[in-house]
Amino acid sequence: MCSHNQNQKNYPELNYGSGAKWIKSLTQNRLSTFLGGHFQDVNLTSILFTHRVDGSHNVDLQVWSAPGLTKPSFREAMKQEFKPAKKGDSFGPSFTLKIPSYWQQYERVQFEFDPGCEAMIFSTDGVPLQGITGGYGGDRRVEHIIPPKAVRDGHYAVVIESSCNGMFGVPWNGDTIAPPDVNLPRHLMWDFDTLREIVDTVPGNTALQNKALVTANKIMNAFKSGDPENVKRLRGIAEDVFGKGWHAKGDKIYNEGPKKAQVVGISYCHIDTAWLWPYSVTQQKTARSWSTQIDLMERYPEHRFACSQAQQFKWLEEQYPPLFERIKKKVASDQFHLIGGSWVENDGNMPSGEALVRQFLYGQRYFESRFGKRCETAWLPDSFGLTAAYPQLIRDAGMKYFFTQKLSWNNMLFVDDEERNVFPHSTFNWVGIDGSQVLCHMTPVDTYTAQATVGDVNKGITNHKNLESNATALLVFGNGDGGGGALPKMLENLRRIRAATNEHRELPSVSMGSSVEEFFEDIEEDSKAGKTLPVWKGELYLEFHRGTYTSHGSIKKGNRKGEILLRDVERVATLTSLLKPEGHSYVYPKQAIDECWEKVLLNQFLPGSAIGMVYEDAEKLYAEVREVCTGLLEDAFSVLLPRSSPLLSTPASETLIAFNPTSFERHDVIKVPLSGGAARLKAQVMQASADGKYGYALMHSAGNNVASQPVGMFSGCMPASVFTNGTDHFVLRNANVQLTILQGRISSLIDVKLGRELIPKGSSGGLVIFEDRPNYWDAWGPFFHYMWKFHHLETSTPLSFSQVRVIAEGPLRAAVQTQVKYGKSTIDVTVRIYSRSFFNFDAVVDWHERHKFLKFELPLDINNTYATYESQFGFVQRPTHKNTTVCGHKFADLSEYGYGVAFLSESKYGFACEGNVLRISLLRAATAPDAEQDQGRHEFSWAVMPHIGSFLESDVPMAAFIYNSPLHGQDNPLICAPNIFLETIKRGEDDFEPKASSTTVILRMYEAFGGHGSVKLHVGQHVPVKRAYVTNILEDTKGELGLMCTANGSTIKLEFRGFEVKTVKLVLETKKSDIPNIALTSAKRDSWVTVDEEL
Repeated sequence: MCSHNQNQKNYPELNYGSGAKWIKSLTQNRLSTFLGGHFQDVNLTSILFTHRVDGSHNVDLQVWSAPGLTKPSFREAMKQEFKPAKKGDSFGPSFTLKIPSYWQQYERVQFEFDPGCEAMIFSTDGVPLQGITGGYGGDRRVEHIIPPKAVRDGHYAVVIESSCNGMFGVPWNGDTIAPPDVNLPRHLMWDFDTLREIVDTVPGNTALQNKALVTANKIMNAFKSGDPENVKRLRGIAEDVFGKGWHAKGDKIYNEGPKKAQVVGISYCHIDTAWLWPYSVTQQKTARSWSTQIDLMERYPEHRFACSQAQQFKWLEEQYPPLFERIKKKVASDQFHLIGGSWVENDGNMPSGEALVRQFLYGQRYFESRFGKRCETAWLPDSFGLTAAYPQLIRDAGMKYFFTQKLSWNNMLFVDDEERNVFPHSTFNWVGIDGSQVLCHMTPVDTYTAQATVGDVNKGITNHKNLESNATALLVFGNGDGGGGALPKMLENLRRIRAATNEHRELPSVSMGSSVEEFFEDIEEDSKAGKTLPVWKGELYLEFHRGTYTSHGSIKKGNRKGEILLRDVERVATLTSLLKPEGHSYVYPKQAIDECWEKVLLNQFLPGSAIGMVYEDAEKLYAEVREVCTGLLEDAFSVLLPRSSPLLSTPASETLIAFNPTSFERHDVIKVPLSGGAARLKAQVMQASADGKYGYALMHSAGNNVASQPVGMFSGCMPASVFTNGTDHFVLRNANVQLTILQGRISSLIDVKLGRELIPKGSSGGLVIFEDRPNYWDAWGPFFHYMWKFHHLETSTPLSFSQVRVIAEGPLRAAVQTQVKYGKSTIDVTVRIYSRSFFNFDAVVDWHERHKFLKFELPLDINNTYATYESQFGFVQRPTHKNTTVCGHKFADLSEYGYGVAFLSESKYGFACEGNVLRISLLRAATAPDAEQDQGRHEFSWAVMPHIGSFLESDVPMAAFIYNSPLHGQDNPLICAPNIFLETIKRGEDDFEPKASSTTVILRMYEAFGGHGSVKLHVGQHVPVKRAYVTNILEDTKGELGLMCTANGSTIKLEFRGFEVKTVKLVLETKKSDIPNIALTSAKRDSWVTVDEEL
């Protein structure tokens, strides 16, 4: 026999068959019929459970429902009388489960409870065990695994707290829940799901895609309904893709394959601190979500959960102590990771610079006090844009890494890719306005709530924009917004994806078990400390959700006023604690100040897009802050100025005094009561109201003195006046500026000294109404089509002032009262001018519109491609083209060489400059998610400030600071108070630690114009300084400062770079109880802290 015949013996000579040719697309489509659907009685779904029981013999159900909207604690609830209930009832339940003895043979016994809403399962002694999410969405989690011991014992008791809300509250837009899918078999289901995801994700006709498709098809062909043992054989078929024996390796599967994974998985549960639910529900969401993640850690050793927001930890500590102790153990075992370092995941645009400092100060100190560690990575995945002040503050808070994601929405989620203004980087150095940098990663997966699918893992690399610099991506997965976190199927899917990539190379490898910090450390090393990474300088501007700068105006006002009140309280309380009379018992009110700051910081989560119930809670918090801070100021003034009283109460003296809370010399006109006992103050005023009930006094804060006293008209004072023709022509002016209202519109704005008209001929300014009808996200608009090819906000209606009348003629104050009627709303505006060179607009609005946007605008004879807006600790310049609705703080300015005009704002944050038209946004009227947004009464002010010189040559930042810092009026016979040129003055945090032995004062300054500076800080002789240090914003020492001591006090020289924030700690010679008595006299003396600029 010839050998060549031997070689052909296994290959038949004849073939009468049809062949194995397949139509790939049909096979791929077939996979969708194997799970649920029309064939669920014969496909994989049919063998999900061996037994299911829900009768009263096995489930003993008793209920008690909390009254109204109350949220009792577990202990309170368990004291109530529970009544029997049955399946289908509406309730808040307690269960005792009786488990058949023969169920001990099964691998897993689980209790399923679907309340159609959110719920929490407690042990009978009050320990939160896990959260429940009912319904049939992707976040469904209704199973609770019964411990093996309880299965052996035959009974199991739990308590369930149910909340009458879904994961996202109650839909505001009429959305309904789709018909339910059914539960699917676990391990085989997960095998098949991963295979199908590979088929759908991996590019067509690759080896892995074809193999996954063939394997999934084999499983379907080999499946036998009604044969549970068949499942083992089917799982063996899946090993053709995942590898032989892969499942038995468990979490050790990550030890095989590539040494360095391209995608790093970290579980996360983004919980909006309030949104479509109030704060009280967030407290429950936090406990549900985090207890569930701890439960998963017991079953999946590789599971690491990253968690931010100190406020949520504090709620948990107060309301769920047993769960908080479990979390502390998981933090210690490095499974529960602390990230963010801030009090909440706050809005990244509207909080002040000092408020951002406090977010980190309070957040980091909380984490350190409870867990013995601080966060190393800043974390703001959902903020609607981020100020360029952040890199400096993040570094100064002890962090150098930063994670965010929201800019993946630029510009817009619903526009074709070729029209999107896609942010160009995934991993980069983010450089702030002062030059500080942080290592930033924006996950190319484009979400912080990834579902850990094959598509998510693959997108981490295929969508990565900086693979040339670093080829790793962070996969942040877990259900968020409403909470929940990772699901078991996500962790199972990642194991299978890793198993597949251990065998094949068509997908990126994924790793689990490391921290966010380890991910960033790897990038830092690979990029040679960031040198090979691209650089992004300036703000991270989100071209989306820009209507939130205006939505819910009362909250914006509460935020601004709260921040400023707390600044003033800290200044006055610090001075009082240091300069109090001998023997006085005044103590710096640290606890009250902290509680107020925490309320303000909590509300800074709210950009303006929540339900009405949230804003009711927020306004209560702001009211509490106002009440407490007003009381704290009165307490401090009663010590510093013991014979004083608030100006608008019944004055007890003939002398006016006001406390200047700024560091600037200033002139102010204040309103003084003249009726009753206050008539004695008449000699202090220079102008009376028409009814004689009030007068107006000119106050002056001079040089180094924060005490402001009444003065007469002086040579530099510019008397104000108003002229009218008696009908429709009104002119307000002083020696510098003049404004004309003609036929209800502002027709002229003139610099009197230069003779320059600032409004172009034929144009006019004033109030204007825009139609406000975004296609999506009502409260979040204005929407992208305004900026691009659509017409949102392009339809406007100029409004004319009517019923204009003169109410004050000067010389201190000239004013006209106007009214605008529009729709169902009334807008009363008082336009006034003082001796200062700007015009003030005080508005009282009764607002009852829907889908309208109220703005104030001025067309200006000024040309520039950029406008300037105040941001935290500095300013930002933005283009004046159409695509710029922006956030500004206390001012917006349009200048050219030699001249400019600024808008000053005391509570508004939305601005726009389109060409030469400068606008400030005043009110919106969205109807979702809050149907009553901004309806009702509003009071707010803004000012128009012409100025000689460009912005950098002007005093606009100082004027805006003063505009937002009203004098604290008192009447008092004696006066002496120090003057301060600082952003912040407060007592040191460490002064109030249990073992503290020293007295310290914290001073915070910043360079506001973007240039280098050298200054001298003078500390008066009445405050003996032992040492001085530069610290970070957490008040950790960075270095000691040179201190020059003289008979008049101490001097410290400080060097600043542009926009630098500098924190100085003064350590005083005396102990807390040894502060010397400082007599209050009327003699002028140097203040104890001043800052002089060195040229």
